Amino acid sequence: MHREYENIYFIGIGGIGMSALAQYFLNQGFRVSGYDRVRNEMCIRLEKLGVAIHYEDNINMVNSYFKNPENTLVVYTPAIPTTHSELNWFKNNNFKIQKRSETLGNITSHKKTIAIAGSHGKTSVSGISAHIISNTEKSCTAFIGGILKNRNSNFIINAKSENIVVEADEYDRSFLNLEPSLALITSVEEDHLDIYKNLENISSAFQDFANKTKHKGIVILNSKINPEFKENLRKDLNVYHYGLNNENCDFNLYNIRYENGECRFDIKFLKDDLKNIKYIFPGNHNFENVLAAASISYLSEVSLEEIRKGIETFKGIVRRFDYIVKNHDHIYIDDYAHHPSEISAFLTAVRQIFPDKKLTVIFQPHLYSRTQSFFKEFAKSLSIGDDLILLPIYPAREEPIPDINSELILNLVSIKEKQVCEKNNLIELIESKKPELLVTMGAGDIDQFVQKIKNIFVK
Repeated sequence: MHREYENIYFIGIGGIGMSALAQYFLNQGFRVSGYDRVRNEMCIRLEKLGVAIHYEDNINMVNSYFKNPENTLVVYTPAIPTTHSELNWFKNNNFKIQKRSETLGNITSHKKTIAIAGSHGKTSVSGISAHIISNTEKSCTAFIGGILKNRNSNFIINAKSENIVVEADEYDRSFLNLEPSLALITSVEEDHLDIYKNLENISSAFQDFANKTKHKGIVILNSKINPEFKENLRKDLNVYHYGLNNENCDFNLYNIRYENGECRFDIKFLKDDLKNIKYIFPGNHNFENVLAAASISYLSEVSLEEIRKGIETFKGIVRRFDYIVKNHDHIYIDDYAHHPSEISAFLTAVRQIFPDKKLTVIFQPHLYSRTQSFFKEFAKSLSIGDDLILLPIYPAREEPIPDINSELILNLVSIKEKQVCEKNNLIELIESKKPELLVTMGAGDIDQFVQKIKNIFVK
């Protein structure tokens, strides 16, 4: 892969997907460097591996090694603005430039690729799948959109294994660069309407993704996906379904029970059963994710006992139902939820485990366009809490939209205790409240507060 190049330069190297690619190329013996706007935890990890990173958009800060178009590939993320001066310098000087998804497509094209797509849950499913498979003789390389706690990494490498587990991102139609041997779709819902405009276009893109699966390959669908979806898939594909408490599915997770703070359930596979599996993450969305990963593993010929062991030893993913504090006085959980249905699923699960505690919710909306599309749905899902603190909208790649702000959500939330709080006042507010059950949610920079909030409860 890319052996005509010696150097790989990343624009936006600190992103969760970009940093995994950077680690891959580093592992393969390439010279790697990059730019990012902010020195985040992923950048620090890469620096410790010897990667030179700078944090100013300035072509003069790029090492001369990476200024030769003959031997340098430039990889960038769609989050980078078109006005970025380094990106434009590389364009104007005839460098080979690829989006992250194109590069990932090239890496995986000749391997047995397991690609997990969906509006929600793809990071969790790819993380659990990679954890299960990597601990068997088959093993795998994996590019995960979150930090796997078992490995403290978003990247697993096994150069000898044919298996590659990847998260297939629908944003910007990135997943159409993949040609998987096995494709799984967790959900097809309205999101990224700045790209797709409506659900029909989203569904069509997911069908295109599934149809990129190799000849006679496997497609696994959540049983909640519209049955008409399957009708547009290629006839040579082997299509399976998974679902909770659904005997009509090829893979069925049932008999869910809670005992002493942990969950137990049974799974029916095509011709096999696995009983009394222990799992530490509650809530139907988490059960669907672990069932999806078990289905992938089973169809990848992983044994039942290896599947059980993988599920029972899985420690989770950073920012996915992530217990930060759990003691007698305080419970604090952080989650990446940033879409109304994710918020609803997460808060419902929290309520399920802690029905008698007052639930304080901190949420940072992500993107003006998403807020504009879903402010009513956000208000409804956030009303599951008892006390709501909303942060201002995190803009990411967007310019502000007139009259679109966090107050728009706040005004429709049905609970009485609610407010918008500026980021610089957040810690002081939490210190004054000292909530017994606190959750933080969002896909912006709310994660930068996690340690500071933890320090309030753990002194």
